[in-house]
Amino acid sequence: MILEGFYEVSNTALAGDDAITTLKVNKDHDIYRGHFPGRPVTPGVVLMQLFKEDAERIFDKKLQLVRADNVKFTAVFDPTQDNELILESNLTETGEFIKLRGVAKNKNGIVLKISSLFKAC
Repeated sequence: MILEGFYEVSNTALAGDDAITTLKVNKDHDIYRGHFPGRPVTPGVVLMQLFKEDAERIFDKKLQLVRADNVKFTAVFDPTQDNELILESNLTETGEFIKLRGVAKNKNGIVLKISSLFKAC
């Protein structure tokens, strides 16, 4: 975990190539002191990192991002409003590569859409 204490995994459900992981984000984490004081916003790169860490947990492998396509941030994720974040992923493993298509959402809707490629390292 790159940001110690940033989140806890509440649940992960796997069905074939699909995964749904529910995270509880720590609204009091230090990252929000600088991003932004009084109006916490989860940085986009952190949201992307959550997908990587989820895939690493699922496959029990360290991964390196090779490519990120179609990354679309569609809303702000403010953990003081709702600290539950759901990662819905389709994960396809081919040799040393893992292709991920994912959506991060909370009770208000979609926060991030992403397609990415990882390599096992």
